[in-house]
Amino acid sequence: MNVGAIPSSYATVPATRFAPAPPTASAAPQATPSATTQLSEAALAMLDKLKSRDLEVRQHEQAHLAAAGGLATSGASYTYQRGPNGVDYATGGEVNIDTSPGATPQETIERARTIQAAALAPAEPSSADRAVASQAQQMENQARAELAQQKTQNAYGAVPAAAPSVDIYA
Repeated sequence: MNVGAIPSSYATVPATRFAPAPPTASAAPQATPSATTQLSEAALAMLDKLKSRDLEVRQHEQAHLAAAGGLATSGASYTYQRGPNGVDYATGGEVNIDTSPGATPQETIERARTIQAAALAPAEPSSADRAVASQAQQMENQARAELAQQKTQNAYGAVPAAAPSVDIYA
């Protein structure tokens, strides 16, 4: 995603490669007791890692969604890995966010702040999250410069006043 040079249309941004939403009771992968009792120690260790990763990914993405508010264009999407017990576990994810500028510099500033908050919402933002936050900061800075320019033009008029002159032919 390139927040600094965004066209009028909106761009979607992967908030994080490894960003998950916290699982609900029905969303978390469930293994049957008979499926896990027949697994080797290595397979059980892999299951523990997959379960831990799944929880981390879902919590990460949920943090993005909660902070993005109305800028989230969809729910979280996940990539999965099938465990040795036949259950799919989330190992990565992303949240798409509308990163288009606002209609006014002030609205763009507000949107950029929301994008930054959403990108940095997880406890451990990824490098992709930090890059999105940095681009949103650039978008905010550009909007602040536009706002300052507008205020200057309003204070002094759109056309600068002519330089004072001295009449020496008196």
